[in-house]
Amino acid sequence: MLFLRRIQGHKQHKNTPSARITNIATIAVAIGIAAILIAMSTSKGLQKEIQKKTSVFNGHILVTFFENNESQVSAIPFKDNPDLRNKIKTIKNVTNLHPIALKAGMLKNNSKFEGILFKGVSSEFDWSILKTFIIEGKFPKLSKNISDQILLSKDIANKLNLELGSKIQGYFYNQPSNNMPSRRTFTVSGIYSSGFPDIDENLVYIDLLQIQKLNRWNENDIGAFEIFVDKYSDIQKTSDYIYNEIPSDLNSIPINQRFSSIYQWIALFDFNVLIILLVMLTVGIINMATNLLVLILERSRMVGLLKAIGTQNITIQKIFLYNGALIMLKGLFYGNLVGLGFYLTQKHFGIIKLDPSTYFVDTAPVYISILEVIFLNLLFLTISIIILWIPSKIIFNISPSKVLRFR
Repeated sequence: MLFLRRIQGHKQHKNTPSARITNIATIAVAIGIAAILIAMSTSKGLQKEIQKKTSVFNGHILVTFFENNESQVSAIPFKDNPDLRNKIKTIKNVTNLHPIALKAGMLKNNSKFEGILFKGVSSEFDWSILKTFIIEGKFPKLSKNISDQILLSKDIANKLNLELGSKIQGYFYNQPSNNMPSRRTFTVSGIYSSGFPDIDENLVYIDLLQIQKLNRWNENDIGAFEIFVDKYSDIQKTSDYIYNEIPSDLNSIPINQRFSSIYQWIALFDFNVLIILLVMLTVGIINMATNLLVLILERSRMVGLLKAIGTQNITIQKIFLYNGALIMLKGLFYGNLVGLGFYLTQKHFGIIKLDPSTYFVDTAPVYISILEVIFLNLLFLTISIIILWIPSKIIFNISPSKVLRFR
């Protein structure tokens, strides 16, 4: 089967129409696979980055009262008890949980003020999950004694002219019987930046004891449990299992339901990648089919000669398909070179920037696994060879007596 390759490498062949069409087909395959790799890596990268940011700041699953479902604040508390914790912790895929409480309020510095969502966390909160987002200072020190330290975003700090160590007044809605809001003085211990506008413009971390005191809750009253899982792909299954294990007045809400509009939006990326895959695969196959037909017609005398000496149609067909596979592999090689080159460049240097107000990140993230690259190449190659089998059947219609009649 190597003699067809030798014919293509001959000087005379390089000046034939099939040689030029072969180059076009190779380029089409290279562009196709490169475009798919770029689209897939950016799509998956953006999905993972948004999933990471929303889950780091909100947990993968939230357990709270049904009455709190439609509210951003913790309106009604429930009891944090060891039995409930143990039930949840022993569920497969659950890696961690911690209690939280959410309360709306306002931060005021001189004449400037901002509406804020205060998130109360306890001393058992794992601050390491926020380590990559901290840009100044340190995390609040929380213990059994109430702390006045807070962690806020760079956006909020800039709007209120705050820096590390600054004192800031916090105001909270009080009971209807008291017209005066509750006031607390906080100290800025750290500043973070998530790149997620909905988080950076609103969320401030404070001591859970502060919210318990403001709401006049008991020591073991909390607003919710934030739960983290190991495999995000099993989040719905895990959430359903938790729901069946907790009391009937509590609900288990996965993050993709809490932020359904965002997750529905990023789910469209997969559809876009599928469209690109189909378009590029179609373009590549059309070019390869054209190349194969031209090559067969150009070598019709050779086909007739092979038939005349007794070579079976299926064997001749395999020769041309083998040649098509070689052209395809060459295109895949250069396409992978471009696609993976883009991936590595973007991953390490972040050349392509995005508008964070639209995409929630300032640099286009990329992600793709080696198994996905291998699968994509095999899929491209396999489908192409299968479909090219159809136009290669023109060989069956070539008659040796007709093509060998004239010299």
